[in-house]
Amino acid sequence: MKNNLNVQIKVISGLFAITPDKVDTAELLHKVRLVLQGGARVLQYRNKVADAELGLKQAEALRELTREFAAKLIVNDDAVLAKQVDADGVHLGGADGSVAAARKLLGSRKIIGVSCYNRLAMAHEAVRQGADYVAFGSFFSSTVKPDAVAATPDLLRQARRELKVPIVAIGGITVQNGAQLLDAGADALAVISAVFSAPDVEGAAREFSNLFK
Repeated sequence: MKNNLNVQIKVISGLFAITPDKVDTAELLHKVRLVLQGGARVLQYRNKVADAELGLKQAEALRELTREFAAKLIVNDDAVLAKQVDADGVHLGGADGSVAAARKLLGSRKIIGVSCYNRLAMAHEAVRQGADYVAFGSFFSSTVKPDAVAATPDLLRQARRELKVPIVAIGGITVQNGAQLLDAGADALAVISAVFSAPDVEGAAREFSNLFK
């Protein structure tokens, strides 16, 4: 029973909403609430402009908000912050430390995801080290990371055949182009601008969530 519960907790799928860089916490929380109301069940807290004090304040507030919606909170880059706020997990980039170090800090029941860019071998190694999900991208041009390496739907197809963990696609994803990534094998679509910068944030989130039905 315990093992089944653990597997259930670690499921990553659907709209994987990533927060934009906002120093206005009230505005951030308002937009995140709309995204959660629109159906997102995974939220990654990412804020490249926040200092440690603001980051802790925002992460704590997002922890409470995601609990209200029974959504998972993943902290980008920072396993220590994830532990401080009892987040559901952490997402590690190429320079954010090892899966082993994050696992030691967070424990076996927390989620650890790893950015693997366009490198399938990196994904295999991340899974070997104990990653619970992997992310590939950028699949389309992105305003957030305009210089990101390019990934292709064929990479997703190969990863789907070879990996047994959830796969997240990221990079310039819209409702219009996201369906092809799901067809290629993605379990979740990671999105920033297409939801948080939309005129109707909740509506945009709902359109993405409907892709998974």
